[in-house]
Amino acid sequence: MINEELAVKMVGITKRFPGVIANNNINFEVKRGEIHSLLGENGAGKTTLMNILYGLYAMDKGEIYIYGEKVDIGSPKDAIKLGIGMIHQHFTLVPPFTVTENIILGYEGNNLILKTDEAEKRIMELAEKYGFEVDPRKKVMYLSVGEQQRVEILKALYRGAKILILDEPTSVLTPPETKQLFNILRRMADEGKSVIFISHKLDEVMEISDRITVLRKGKVVSTVSKDETSKRELAKMMVGREVIFLLSRPEVEVGEIVLDVQGLFVLDDRGLTAVKNVYLNVRRGEILGIAGVAGNGQKELAEAIVGVRKALKGKIFVEGKNVTNRPPYELMSMGIGYITEDRVGKGLIIDLTVKENLISKVYSAMTRKLFFLDKDLAERYSKWLIKEFDIVAPSPETPAKTLSGGNLQKLLLARELAIEPTLLVASQPTRGLDVGATEYIRERLLEQKKRGTAILLISEDLEEILGLSDRVAVMYEGEIMGVLPVKDANIEDIGLMMAGAKRLNR
Repeated sequence: MINEELAVKMVGITKRFPGVIANNNINFEVKRGEIHSLLGENGAGKTTLMNILYGLYAMDKGEIYIYGEKVDIGSPKDAIKLGIGMIHQHFTLVPPFTVTENIILGYEGNNLILKTDEAEKRIMELAEKYGFEVDPRKKVMYLSVGEQQRVEILKALYRGAKILILDEPTSVLTPPETKQLFNILRRMADEGKSVIFISHKLDEVMEISDRITVLRKGKVVSTVSKDETSKRELAKMMVGREVIFLLSRPEVEVGEIVLDVQGLFVLDDRGLTAVKNVYLNVRRGEILGIAGVAGNGQKELAEAIVGVRKALKGKIFVEGKNVTNRPPYELMSMGIGYITEDRVGKGLIIDLTVKENLISKVYSAMTRKLFFLDKDLAERYSKWLIKEFDIVAPSPETPAKTLSGGNLQKLLLARELAIEPTLLVASQPTRGLDVGATEYIRERLLEQKKRGTAILLISEDLEEILGLSDRVAVMYEGEIMGVLPVKDANIEDIGLMMAGAKRLNR
């Protein structure tokens, strides 16, 4: 039950970065025992505000009160002492260490000597209390992503957190793991802890929240009770306009086969077979969607097609030419675009500027004699793409690492679509994006379909697959369980195929 006492009160919070006001005079309150969602587009200022509360950033102006007392939070250590814990999108665990070692690492615990067996006992008590399934002696490197997140939560609870901040906690979780997380958060709230849930996923916010605060461009738009709003109203508050949740697929005459995969086998990073005897094809003007739970070979399939992972066996043809195990630069020259699921780690070089990322695939065309870059041409080209793809960046010289997730994805999309690809492999193109950026990316994919591009769409979002694709293929443990036209797709059957419980005849 929610207590009217305020656990957190942030007044007039302002934070500036070069060229942008991330938080502009924000007032934000969280009650004891409530789950309060902080909702907004990528770059709206959600994470910045919570980084201030957790002591990672210093505010330029404002005041913070914890349980009614004004506090100064100069570091995470200060925040932890006040009972504030934060679970970041990217976990801060040491893979070779055990669960227990990760939880007690760097924790002084009132200057007592922490013995591992005593720590294990305390961890098991916390795990049992909140319904965690965790082995304190297991090394983190052997845990699933969902299990690693639970270790991060246990670490915060072990250190006495009464206010827990979770930054996009479901972006790496499967649906069952998300459900389990929500059960844990509700238990925490029921016992009087306060949970701040940073997200852009409207369905999840409507499911888990008691109240919701919406940010847009660094300002608070509104704070509402979940019972007094709707998904559509929240979307409008986030982006400042009506959002189209279901886009209409353009009618396009499907042409000849562009991508033809025959009997493909691919190994994963551990040397295990991740793709097993896959046959599929994609035609001009067609979107073939690959559905499946993460980790069933989708990533390895995409990487083999674009040449960044070797095929063990089988053949890949593009426009009739055998391109199996050809180098990426050769496939790029053939008009193959690739939107990788890891935009920061593999898709972009975030330490380079926006311009440098945009011209990276057309660099040779930007050079003059003696291989010197034509700076004027590169400047005009990057400015055109920034405008064409609505990339929010102060200038082409802006470091890519300063862009929000949505703008990083637009940057990647701009670079890949500017080459006017014949084949586009789009892997998780809207993962981690807010509703406005998601709508934009999906519209761009449909535009590519209309111009005749063959698109292989890999997504864990079944709604996205069914909304954009002409045909859907389901992968389970590296195999294609079935391929069928979307108009004939049955959600129940697709779910059974995703779980490996059903296979369609080829």
